Amino acid sequence: MSLKDQLSDELKTAMKAGEEARKTTLRSLLAAIKQAEIDQRGSGSGLDDAGLLAVIQKEAKSRRESIADAQRAGRADLSAGYEAELQIIETYLPKQLTRAELVVLAQAAIAEAGATDAKQIGAVMKILSPRTKGQADGKLVNEVVRELLPK
Repeated sequence: MSLKDQLSDELKTAMKAGEEARKTTLRSLLAAIKQAEIDQRGSGSGLDDAGLLAVIQKEAKSRRESIADAQRAGRADLSAGYEAELQIIETYLPKQLTRAELVVLAQAAIAEAGATDAKQIGAVMKILSPRTKGQADGKLVNEVVRELLPK
């Protein structure tokens, strides 16, 4: 069963169970997937599971940004709603790396690249990004590498 089929089945289950938040979140995920498929239509068939995960990660990132915006605006009600949506979305993503796990991977990439200062961050990110793809936010990865490299 593909990830898209799983989302559709779970949407039906949420509708039958009357789970409003889950239903709304799954509908928005499926709409984002449908839009990505339309945007990509010229390149052949629909999205594979990697493409679907990329769309879901984009939606999760959007919710994180919305949470931060709502908190800055002092809107706890909006923030709570986005957090609930994010929790549902994250159930479809691979396990995210912890900061400690990122530090270990970043140290290995720094050693592999032979980086000695912040000017070589590009070389480190070139090695590290493929290893953390889908498991950590690129912004967080970059932040960890910057902390580890001397200025």
